[in-house]
Amino acid sequence: MTTGTAAAETLKSTVAEITARIADKPLDADLDRFLNDTFPPGSETFQRLADTCRRGMDEGWLGEREMGGIRFGRPVKPGPETHGFSVDVVRYRDLAGPHHGHPKGEIDMIVPLEPDAKFDGRGEGWLVYEPGTAHHPTISEGEAIVLYLLPEGEIAFTKGK
Repeated sequence: MTTGTAAAETLKSTVAEITARIADKPLDADLDRFLNDTFPPGSETFQRLADTCRRGMDEGWLGEREMGGIRFGRPVKPGPETHGFSVDVVRYRDLAGPHHGHPKGEIDMIVPLEPDAKFDGRGEGWLVYEPGTAHHPTISEGEAIVLYLLPEGEIAFTKGK
């Protein structure tokens, strides 16, 4: 097994550990609190996933595509192992990404690569968007990696916004 393959399995199994705890929960403010309380920055699970994302970006098996200064990729498609969630991982600095909507919601794990980096105004930790919300995903005050969990992999990119 290659290093990238082993790390990709760590990514998937760690996400599965998290999604097993949230599969039956609505994507809302309560889930945001639950994730930040149960898997906070500094916890073993959060740290393992953050380290795997940093390593994957550095080694090139995550974020294998790039457009407009944003590295991105979907290393895990939705499936039973991840309780129907896909995994997307992006990395960029001080930029607003393409506008998109969340038909079924979106869960973001924010991993700053610089101490003050924020994603949509939030520092290291979790951010949950409810179904039907939309935004320009924005990293400010530095560089960060964001891991997105999307129910059934659903995301709706919009044009002209």
